[in-house]
Amino acid sequence: MKEAVAEKLAARVKDGERIGVGTGSTVDMALTKIGERIKNEGLNLQVVPTSLQSAWRCQEIGLTVLYPAFNGELSWGFDGADAVDSNLWLIKGKGGALLQEKILAAKCNHFVVIVDDSKMTDDLSKACAIPVEVIPEARMIAERQLERLNATGIELRPAVGKHGPIITEAGNIILDVTFKSIDKDLERNIKSIVGVVESGLFIGYANEVIVAGKSGIQVLTPG
Repeated sequence: MKEAVAEKLAARVKDGERIGVGTGSTVDMALTKIGERIKNEGLNLQVVPTSLQSAWRCQEIGLTVLYPAFNGELSWGFDGADAVDSNLWLIKGKGGALLQEKILAAKCNHFVVIVDDSKMTDDLSKACAIPVEVIPEARMIAERQLERLNATGIELRPAVGKHGPIITEAGNIILDVTFKSIDKDLERNIKSIVGVVESGLFIGYANEVIVAGKSGIQVLTPG
């Protein structure tokens, strides 16, 4: 299913474009398909990636990687998601790159999300926790304020292979936070907490969601 989505996305790429590239297994598969087009057609593409992992992969397949702080216009960009609801609201950040992923989404004139149908949900709050990136010194402040927003669970994300929490590329920690429900104000309310850098709740960012399922590919747009 992921391969079908990746092929559809790779078919959209045009020579000379400057695009944003996210992080994750579905994105990696799309890059593989784009790499095949570069090899066969000699395409020249510039990309702004959201993580070192994506940057390395882009370099491997022959893409020109621009520094993530690049502030020029991105005609479009693509990324995966951990959960998507019928409003095309997203939860992202299980891979820890939520800050750069949201910056990328905001830079793109057209932001495309690619998922398989296992990521679609009727209730975003029950699908998975919302990652919240927090400055380490503000952990206790953030936890208290998240509780005031009626968080039902707050877990410090542990690192794998070392003692202690995972540290993001920006040097911060991640709290995985659950809520009974998610409304249109929650993203803004989380971001207003002192010490919170960003959240993995993406409301109003997706211009298009490409979903692969057993019955084929479905393209969803807002409204």
